[in-house]
Amino acid sequence: MTQAQAPALLARGPWAAEQVRAVWLDEAFVAEEHKVDAADAAIAALRDRGSPSHDGVGARLVTFEETGDGTLQLELQPLRWALRLVEGDASATISALCVTRDSEGRWLAGRRASWLASWAGRWALGAGGAVDEGESPFETLTRELDEEWSVVAERVTGEALVRLPHNMIMFIGQAWLPAGAQVTPDHEHDAYAWWPADIDDWPAEADDPLRMVARLVQ
Repeated sequence: MTQAQAPALLARGPWAAEQVRAVWLDEAFVAEEHKVDAADAAIAALRDRGSPSHDGVGARLVTFEETGDGTLQLELQPLRWALRLVEGDASATISALCVTRDSEGRWLAGRRASWLASWAGRWALGAGGAVDEGESPFETLTRELDEEWSVVAERVTGEALVRLPHNMIMFIGQAWLPAGAQVTPDHEHDAYAWWPADIDDWPAEADDPLRMVARLVQ
């Protein structure tokens, strides 16, 4: 098993949409055989507990560069989505997390349904998911916000590029909703709440990783 790496802040924004540029390679990533077997087993386990198959094409971060004009240049390549489920090494698959706040500064939190592939039954901030083939991670932020909460942000910024210990890459952004905006959760959430603007006032279900992400983008 691949040894877990320490979490790392790879790049820090803020970036506007036009400052995040994704260049896609034509050649898909080819994983080692034992990782393919582990991905197969993970998908089978999801099916056994009544979850959809969840397989398809995702994105992998190959390289990144911060240019002198403030642009974040990302080189991505297609890979099998299920490789993100391999324990200990997600092959640098890249996902996006759209931390979402209302006009009063409160934080949107949703409890993820028990059938999901990742973080099932846990509370999460905003919206998030895998980067689709051909997509910029910045585009993923707004797409996931619309798909998961049926709402359009007034303002969105890219905040950070982070590597998690199991070698998954997270592009973290922050969205601000207009006054009076209403959210409607999708089937991936079984509960939601607006947590106070002051992180110190958050409820007990807000674990340390969530607080760390919020303080990062604050």
